[in-house]
Amino acid sequence: MPERPARWLVTGAAGFIGSHLVECLLAAGQEVVGFDNFATGRRETLDAAVRAVGPDAARRFTFLEGDIRDEAACARACQGAAYVLHQAALGSVPRSIKDPATSHHVNVTGFVNMALAARDAGVRRFVYASSSSVYGDHPALPKKEAETGNVLSPYAATKKSNELFGEVFARVYGVPVTGLRYFNVFGPRQDPAGPYAAVIPKWMAAIRRGEPCVLNGDGETSRDFCYIANAVAANVLAATAPGERAAAEVFNIACGDRTTLLDLYGALRDGARDAGRTVPDTPVLADFRAGDIRHSLADVSRARDTIGYRVLVRAPEGLKRTVTWYLGQSA
Repeated sequence: MPERPARWLVTGAAGFIGSHLVECLLAAGQEVVGFDNFATGRRETLDAAVRAVGPDAARRFTFLEGDIRDEAACARACQGAAYVLHQAALGSVPRSIKDPATSHHVNVTGFVNMALAARDAGVRRFVYASSSSVYGDHPALPKKEAETGNVLSPYAATKKSNELFGEVFARVYGVPVTGLRYFNVFGPRQDPAGPYAAVIPKWMAAIRRGEPCVLNGDGETSRDFCYIANAVAANVLAATAPGERAAAEVFNIACGDRTTLLDLYGALRDGARDAGRTVPDTPVLADFRAGDIRHSLADVSRARDTIGYRVLVRAPEGLKRTVTWYLGQSA
């Protein structure tokens, strides 16, 4: 964190990652502005993040309801901000395949609007959420930032566009921009609702309801699951890296471990059984989803060497914490 409290803007503040960033920054005594239009984020998620810090947090938190596709709203949100953590986006590969135009307008036009507003406001650092989906069909494991393949979905194309615009804004306008390629971030407060929910909250919701979990594919698809605390720490490190160390850079943010979906199911199942839940031995298998990458594993050495990134919570411990949180929620 900076030596003196500063003003931070978190876009997508009512979302999963955004709400955890709000909580972390408020807990560290910072002044925080949250910006969201509630298209996918939830007001109760944001409220829970502020409440978790304590009564003093509300006095240092300002919320602005608005859309990143609105240039004027972006400019208002950036006023006085020292740091911008840009998390707002329409996620989900299937959603982007169904409606590529909206994904483009939000993820690309919205990104450019926010980057311009950050430039005009003279922010110290603009950190944005990219995605491991930009690796596309490149076969090498682990994934290294300089080695990408053909993207496999409109969502991946929007994130690759963000990286290109980020590089251009740094080079042409001198905006200190840093991208974080998230690998399957998970943890408490991740929304299980809707057809495009991520696999972990979706399965935990099914387990709570006593319903079977549906696994797309043969179960051997693997991911580098990254607990939320790691992603939050990476944002702060990227924003406060000395000088131009992280400017115009993109970093993998993950654990450097690989978990198959069948192993993931086993971990969630066993955790739920330890808590007294009855869970089937195996999930229900369904067809592979179009646009999904088969295997994902990150090389995090560039983030480690450049911004001091360290894995704070490995996937097994993160899954235990996540199971405990979901099973502790009221129905």
